[in-house]
Amino acid sequence: MPILQYGQTSIEWRFRPDGKLKRHYVTVERGQPVLLRGPRVSAAEQEALVRRRARWIREKLELVNQPLRNDAIVTGSRLRYSGRTYFTEVRHAPSLTEPRLTFTASRFIVEHPDGSSISPDAIAPLLEDFYRQRAHEKLLHRVRHWERQTGLQSSGARIRHFECRWASCNARNLLEFHPRLMELATTVQDYVIVHELCHTIEKNHTKAFWFLVAQHFPDWRRPHATLEQAAFGDAV
Repeated sequence: MPILQYGQTSIEWRFRPDGKLKRHYVTVERGQPVLLRGPRVSAAEQEALVRRRARWIREKLELVNQPLRNDAIVTGSRLRYSGRTYFTEVRHAPSLTEPRLTFTASRFIVEHPDGSSISPDAIAPLLEDFYRQRAHEKLLHRVRHWERQTGLQSSGARIRHFECRWASCNARNLLEFHPRLMELATTVQDYVIVHELCHTIEKNHTKAFWFLVAQHFPDWRRPHATLEQAAFGDAV
């Protein structure tokens, strides 16, 4: 694979041609070469595209490749929901065959058959199921609210697990949202919804697109910066 040297950072990338895209997108994932997607271009043009985004790529590589925390979740740990972290209580529940997670108004409760602690890997699918349920209850309702507010109409909305992005709007104007969006503050969730609704009119991130976003969500830069820190990719 080609490698671009940017200062002290070696940026390895792979190119995936996609004739359906009108521009090129860069995605950064932990432990993977940088992914460049878009219309087919020469190797020299690929390098120029990567070089243009090299500073952003370096920042995201530093973020996503930070050492993983392997600390067990115990009573007193905090889990994230809707832009806040909540006290977590882990209870030993030997009568259960698998761990269970519930949420009250002020705390997460984890019941675990194997003891009073649980690994991050074991709790991750429980959290995603929780986020998915809340997204169905709350996020899809917010989509309908913003359709009324903006006058922009989708062909529908659903929750879907993505590998490297928060949301999408396809060619049929179907909106899809990652369950993990429920980790983030309501303002950020609303911004993502409006962002995707604007893609029903403007499919690419053109000046016209950002003008439309600003019309309906004037303070869009702040939540957009929050998403940038999440490092899923440079395309929402």
